[in-house]
Amino acid sequence: MEREFMEFDVVIVGAGPAGLSAACRLKQKAAEAGKEISVCVVEKGSEVGAHILSGAVFEPRALNELFPDWKELGAPLNTPVKRDDIYMFKSAEGAIKVPHLFVPKTMHNEGNYIISLGNLCRWLAQQAENLGVEIYPGFAAQEALIDENGVVRGIVTGDLGVDREGHPKEGYYTPGMELRGKYTLFAEGCRGHIGKQLIKKYNLDSEADAQHYGIGIKEIWDVDPAKHEQGLVLHTAGWPLDVVGNQNTGGSFLYHLENNQVVVGLIVDLSYSNPHLSPFDEFQRYKQHPVIKQYLEGGKRVAYGARAISKGGLNSLPKMVFNGGALIGCDLGTLNFAKIKGSHTAMKSGMLAAEAVADALFAGREGGDELTSYVDGFKASWLYDELFRSRNFGAALHKFGVLAGAAFNYIDQNIFGGKIPVTLHDTTPDYATLKPAAESKKIDYPKPDGKISFDKLSSVFLSNTNHEEEQPCHLKLTDPSIPLLKNLPLYDEPAQRYCPAGVYEVVTQENGEKKFQINAQNCVHCKTCDIKDPAQNITWVTPEGAGGPNYPNM
Repeated sequence: MEREFMEFDVVIVGAGPAGLSAACRLKQKAAEAGKEISVCVVEKGSEVGAHILSGAVFEPRALNELFPDWKELGAPLNTPVKRDDIYMFKSAEGAIKVPHLFVPKTMHNEGNYIISLGNLCRWLAQQAENLGVEIYPGFAAQEALIDENGVVRGIVTGDLGVDREGHPKEGYYTPGMELRGKYTLFAEGCRGHIGKQLIKKYNLDSEADAQHYGIGIKEIWDVDPAKHEQGLVLHTAGWPLDVVGNQNTGGSFLYHLENNQVVVGLIVDLSYSNPHLSPFDEFQRYKQHPVIKQYLEGGKRVAYGARAISKGGLNSLPKMVFNGGALIGCDLGTLNFAKIKGSHTAMKSGMLAAEAVADALFAGREGGDELTSYVDGFKASWLYDELFRSRNFGAALHKFGVLAGAAFNYIDQNIFGGKIPVTLHDTTPDYATLKPAAESKKIDYPKPDGKISFDKLSSVFLSNTNHEEEQPCHLKLTDPSIPLLKNLPLYDEPAQRYCPAGVYEVVTQENGEKKFQINAQNCVHCKTCDIKDPAQNITWVTPEGAGGPNYPNM
């Protein structure tokens, strides 16, 4: 098919913190040099921020570098952290408050802010547009544009107006465009679907540990002003997840924003082994703990969402560059799990890549080469130092469990400064950790009370998720028989439970036969199915642009 095309110096996929920081830095470098760099950012969400979800306690280090005058420019950092409380939950009722002295230094939040990352990205987009960046929300990058020599030359956006069979709908069809770039930066976030393809095509992870993931589930609540303490940061470990062993680890958070709002969430490591586990239902149980419930009682839930996070850290980073482009942010995997923060690291990676691209363009290079100076800049940066110091954090929890892993991390971070003379490796991918259902304990989750705990469908409603009807399903099964013939008898088809949006169901039809049903309309784009399916049979691809959640301020 002959497609229309547009040409730019740099094409950036994804208007998150990494992509927007890269775009801004490119334009800043051009202005400093008195030259022009044309920059395009393509974003699959209906608007910038629509698909952004994070805790988020934000460390402003990279923002201070990118826009030293961010306060004067009105960046939405309105709530400085006032206090850190950390609890170990022993049971559904019991809790131990951890003395600040015994908390790893990486989890101290002095000088940080509680923010909406979606709103910060909207602000970054304004700065980028003021600098001359072209941003196209509502257009999903469908595939990389790769020439006959294996060089990335840009991306192709998805077709609009296609029916379930892939045929153009009369009067509604618009073919996707080629956005060609001398260099292309991929900032799709965790488990980016093009990033995943590029890692496989160019064997970028051949020398890396397996990437590890968690699923983060989050809600925003309006709470009783008498219970609100603006600036309070609360983290927990333990119940309802595993305390002693390492069968299912994770942690949780509750942050007090401005305007009498709190954000509450649970992160479940996707290395869990019990196929009966439901991260969504564990989150509903977690909110019933007295330490958490005291803030939520009498309040109103106003938003819901979910997103996978890349938590493998430095040891799991793939090669960053290939001919014609680079991976940045969570597409690369730069989140610092020891801090439970990835926004400042994503921003810095985008800035480093931008500086390498700008230098290449100023040197007269025409693109298509490998940006080795991005790798060199990364290794010389505070970003590399930070990730190096936290390289053992997640692996220790995986290997030793919460208690022993926490002890290791305390010694590593507080005594050795993250430079303990040993590197832990964790090479088993998350999809390979499930035990057979017959060997696993069934979990009896309580019914939601409609006040503190809720069901999946009412939750998805609050995410404002929508997809254009009759489009092809964006959740692809390599072998449609596997869910019922393999996953159901062996693992009680765990997709029914690991998905936090009710996308996957095993339904019994009138004739008594079972059917594996995909409710793609519900999908909040968390990517958990692509990560955790034990047969690696599900591939998440982008639906039509503007489809998915529409988060107002997550």
